[in-house]
Amino acid sequence: MAYNEENSYLDMELLRFTTAGSVDDGKSTLIGRLLFDSKSIFEDQLEHLENSSKRRGLEHTDLSLLTDGLKDEREQGITIDVAYRYFATPMRKFIIADTPGHIQYTRNMITGASTANLALILIDARNGIVEQTCRHSFIASLLQIPHLIVCINKMDLVDYSQEAYEKIKANFKSFSSKLNVSDIQFIPISALNGDNVVNRSENMDWYEGSTLLYNLENIHIASDHNHIDCRFPVQTVIRPKKDEYHDYRGYAGRVAGGVFKKGDEVVALPSGFSSKVKGIHTMDGEVEEAFAPMSVSITLEDDIDIGRGDMIVRSNNQPDVSQDMDVMLCWFGKMGPKPRSKYALFHANNEVKAMVRQVYYKLDINTLHRNEEDTEVKMNDIIKVSLRTTKPLMKDAYTKNRLTGSLILVDESTNETVAAGMII
Repeated sequence: MAYNEENSYLDMELLRFTTAGSVDDGKSTLIGRLLFDSKSIFEDQLEHLENSSKRRGLEHTDLSLLTDGLKDEREQGITIDVAYRYFATPMRKFIIADTPGHIQYTRNMITGASTANLALILIDARNGIVEQTCRHSFIASLLQIPHLIVCINKMDLVDYSQEAYEKIKANFKSFSSKLNVSDIQFIPISALNGDNVVNRSENMDWYEGSTLLYNLENIHIASDHNHIDCRFPVQTVIRPKKDEYHDYRGYAGRVAGGVFKKGDEVVALPSGFSSKVKGIHTMDGEVEEAFAPMSVSITLEDDIDIGRGDMIVRSNNQPDVSQDMDVMLCWFGKMGPKPRSKYALFHANNEVKAMVRQVYYKLDINTLHRNEEDTEVKMNDIIKVSLRTTKPLMKDAYTKNRLTGSLILVDESTNETVAAGMII
């Protein structure tokens, strides 16, 4: 695939998206169709797909095999683990997370969706909105995924009926009024036959919207990042100790929010010492400003003791710094949290010890009901808890900043990630 210098592969914008929906709604087939029709499959992969499909006695090439890589997935025809696929068009680069539809793999779905700009919600045109549609749509809302594209799939099995499409669209609009998602689009598709995936469908001339790939290539994501609240979690300190850079001390990391410019007055947390930005450096040289999600090295005019886990912020716009926080957790572990149980907590570039002080309630994802009586936590439950850490964290609400508002808990005895959390 050839790109000109102005639109080189490295400089292209990256869109991360995830699939969500019930079992057998066609998530893996849709991704396979996207890759196939956009000519992002190598010849040997296609040959392997065709041979595997023939061995299963199928008349057509089963494109879902592109993502369902585990043996159990292929044998059962389901998705169990998150499968990531990468492809590019002349417009944009993509990372796809194909996530499971089963209730018992909710934690896998959350893992795949946690970094997504966009979620594809698949609905079987024959069945309409089902429990898992509501569950996954709510999780997408909970994770603050800014954009939803609702793909009403298997339109070929309802004779490409506009009436069936409009009915599901109206039902989803009614349900989504409870969700915190502002951008929702609807597309009638047949992933199996390729209708409205990459190429426009001749069977649905009543649909006047764009194809799925066109939407993925053109949806606006540049403003999804928080460009107001300046947050720079320090990952490491760069000291080259070469004659050329003898006195260089740079603080390297990824901008989590806001825009940093040379000369800005900044504060280093948690110490509270202030300074000014002396320079901003990238692999390609010095730049005048840095914004999310750029990875840069920042130098300051004053020598301040700053290390991994500290945060550089603007003087007049600082995060909350405290040891106590309320968090929505998706519980991944086989054993629920015990009273005053302790875990390793990872937040931005910080690692601290944390204790679960109280479980407030469990959330019923299907009804959005808060159950305060039953606080026995099982795997895949979504709960609101109170945490206390051994030292203060520089944090924002997850609704304000997905990077500084998220965390994970790890059981130090097993090194198992037991929960992913969103700070309230």
